Amino acid sequence: MKKALMAAAALVALPVMAQAQTPSSGFYIGAEGGLNWLLNTTIMGNGVDPQTGWAAGGKIGYDFVGPRVEIEGIYRENQHNVGFPGRSISNKIGQVGVLANLLYDFAPGATITPYIGAGAGVGFIDSDTSLGSTQFAYQGIVGLGWNVDTNFRVNLDGRYYGTSNPSVAGTTWSNNNFSLMLGLEFKFGSVAAPPPPPPPAVQPPSFMVFFDWDRSNLSAQALNTIKQAAASYKTKGSARVTATGHTDKSGPEAYNMALSLRRANTVKDALVREGVPATAISVVGRGETQPLVQTADGVREPQNRRVEIVIQ
Repeated sequence: MKKALMAAAALVALPVMAQAQTPSSGFYIGAEGGLNWLLNTTIMGNGVDPQTGWAAGGKIGYDFVGPRVEIEGIYRENQHNVGFPGRSISNKIGQVGVLANLLYDFAPGATITPYIGAGAGVGFIDSDTSLGSTQFAYQGIVGLGWNVDTNFRVNLDGRYYGTSNPSVAGTTWSNNNFSLMLGLEFKFGSVAAPPPPPPPAVQPPSFMVFFDWDRSNLSAQALNTIKQAAASYKTKGSARVTATGHTDKSGPEAYNMALSLRRANTVKDALVREGVPATAISVVGRGETQPLVQTADGVREPQNRRVEIVIQ
């Protein structure tokens, strides 16, 4: 029964993981909150045993599609078991961290993307006075992001947060924290990418197959076009098929050349599955050198992301 439930959960999760979006760069803002665990420490000779606390904050950043940079401010608070009369740290440790973070999304175009990050900045920690100890702060982050759409994203991550040793009454103590954070981000200026255009009219026996940005997988429309191409080949009895891959002008030239070859080989494999002999098919990669629509460098043009199938 347990195995059956796990298998069912995997089947439900796979479509979500497989869905892709066309990400775009842009500024974003976010809010976050969660639980904070301050590790046991010793302050002025007293063993301090903090309770599970809370954390809340906000951030502003820029998404480069993959890498992200942001400025983040978070307040953490933990109650503890020791009173220090007359000092702000008595029975409570509050702290504010202001950090610059560098993060990386491993699958920015997917619905679910894992990410890692690290940050450094300044921490203000309760001491003799409220937030009176200023220290160097740093953190490491591991998490999962859910791209609800091109504007909204939900993050769940775990963090280690630490600072250099804060001081109370001239003595220092160690400050190490683990946090579990849930956050919401809103990206400005992102709009849903239009669907790929229908193939322009071409005279058989030539066919065009189009692709999403930075992808080489085939859509349902592309598979239907390939079936038509395979049927055209079969009516000839004996012919040569050339699959020529192309990309738009976003991304490095060397990467685009390799991507155009992957697209051409994907089309070849689909033609073979439709009954076209592999020996009758040649694949060519043109990268971004032969756009169907002329654009400036860096522009994402759907009609340039294609494979042309010629049967002769």
